Amino acid sequence: MSTAPETVVFIHGLWMTPRSWEHWAARYEGRGHTVIAPAWPGMEAEVEELNRDPAPIAELDLAQVIDHYDEIIRGLDRPPIIVGHSIGGAVTQVLIDRGLGAAGVGIASATVKGVLDLPLSTLRASSPVLLNPFNKGKAIPLDRKQFHYAFANTMSQEESDAIYERYHVPAAASVLFEIAFANLHRHALTEVDFDKEDRAPLLLIAFDEDHIVPAKASRHNAEKYAQSGATTEFKEFPARPHFPGAPGWEEVADFALDWAVEHAGAASTALTGSTARKE
Repeated sequence: MSTAPETVVFIHGLWMTPRSWEHWAARYEGRGHTVIAPAWPGMEAEVEELNRDPAPIAELDLAQVIDHYDEIIRGLDRPPIIVGHSIGGAVTQVLIDRGLGAAGVGIASATVKGVLDLPLSTLRASSPVLLNPFNKGKAIPLDRKQFHYAFANTMSQEESDAIYERYHVPAAASVLFEIAFANLHRHALTEVDFDKEDRAPLLLIAFDEDHIVPAKASRHNAEKYAQSGATTEFKEFPARPHFPGAPGWEEVADFALDWAVEHAGAASTALTGSTARKE
């Protein structure tokens, strides 16, 4: 078990910025860890500025996002813990597959190629982007009602609106198209080697009220790693929506950090049982 302070790299998801990690980051720093929460390339401006001028978001594709974090992590003194939310979770899985990181945690992680789930709630939550193929290359926002359904469905509209005002930005539509339809492409950017032995431990955390990435899809993603000797675990939290900072976030954040610190740097071990373990 690792006891030394770790470096934690946070990766945010669509319709979000690094601000979505602000409470997690402060909590982890309070426990002595170094936190790095880079924006997707071109999204370094604050939420308010990106809503005024979303042009930098429109230009993004998935390769740019993945390679951006790849470069950041390779430039660190030692492998960090990588924590990604939503599409940031899929990016985390790709980075772990590339041999990066001491441990990886996907929070309500988007699925990677090979996971066939595309639930109706996911399609509804993503429909402002996916219903129109001409949205590729654009930055597409959610309205308050759409955001409530997608990110904060366990909360009141008023509570959701406060989150919307502080954290929401338009989404890079091209990135979502690449994630959603990865299984239609022979060599998708989210293709990973599920049987890879020499990778860092991976934890996938799901929320059972999540409309964007339902827990069942996340569980199936974890189970894809069942034949690997590397550590893969699955944890589901009840009564939680997709937004990582929803009330009660502290329990999730502490579980993720404790697990990652314990497993960081650990040698690959046999997966418990024949499928990814649900705790």
